[in-house]
Amino acid sequence: MLSRLASSLFWLARYLERAEHTARLLEVNVHAIVEAPLAPGGRGIVAEQWAPLLRVTDSEGEFRQHFERADGASVVQWLTVHEANPGSIRASLTFARENARSLRDRISTETWEAINRAYHALAAGRPRPPEDDALYAYCADVREASHLVAGIIDATLPRDLGWYLMVAGRSLERSDNVIRTLMVRYRRADEGPVAEGLEAHRAMALLKSMSAYEAFRKRHRAAPGPASIAAYLLLDPEFPRSLRRALATLHEALQAIASFNPQTSGEAVRQAGWLAAQVAYCPDASRIVDDGEPSLQEMLDALADIATAMGRTYFGEGSPAA
Repeated sequence: MLSRLASSLFWLARYLERAEHTARLLEVNVHAIVEAPLAPGGRGIVAEQWAPLLRVTDSEGEFRQHFERADGASVVQWLTVHEANPGSIRASLTFARENARSLRDRISTETWEAINRAYHALAAGRPRPPEDDALYAYCADVREASHLVAGIIDATLPRDLGWYLMVAGRSLERSDNVIRTLMVRYRRADEGPVAEGLEAHRAMALLKSMSAYEAFRKRHRAAPGPASIAAYLLLDPEFPRSLRRALATLHEALQAIASFNPQTSGEAVRQAGWLAAQVAYCPDASRIVDDGEPSLQEMLDALADIATAMGRTYFGEGSPAA
């Protein structure tokens, strides 16, 4: 397969996963502010949760070049439609469509049509962000469009090299999102204690931002706390958005890709296998969150190294940037 096509397949899946994750962050944050507990200062503290979304999406530096204050209006504009943000929902859907258009002979017609419809409905011709109640509907539409495309891909594409490249892209992006979200969440925990009701509220919002709240409550009867949430999102072997499951899927996909190209370097496979093993055999989430063995930042750096190794091995010098 040409390196250009391989890169487009990989990034198509990453951009769709990125759009969905950003939409879910915004959707959950809106609900968190509306449903803030009536503890002293609770509503005001929750209302300050717009800035952490910039750190989760790794775009705070660029944001500060265009806005002085991270509030509801500015952050929503930045993460949905701002032309200077390459990680916005509009940009992610636009890039996904551009990659899909170059892959018309590699993906099914149904996949292209679903991506094209999502682009025209949710990205094209949107100079302004959705306002007030429309924001929730917009984020829900983005999330559902991503799920629809993922389902069509799963139902219509053969399990060939192109399929595994998309699985690798989606799994790497998902792993990155989990780590960044937890880094921001536990960095805020170090700022000091908060009211009990507010802490529970934040815990619930964190799980919902990973689409993990219902699955978590089915597994754990007790109220969610920092330790149990970290264990679930990092180490659960069954939940599809846990770091352990995402890394295992990434490693399996890279092994399959390597089997189609036996003469190429196995660097990405080795790196992904080592990272997946460290998480799979970690005895307790506190080893990662508290002791840093390995730390969240080290795992984030390892993911970047895997992406770089894939670029060298399969995509060539022309691989598009994140």
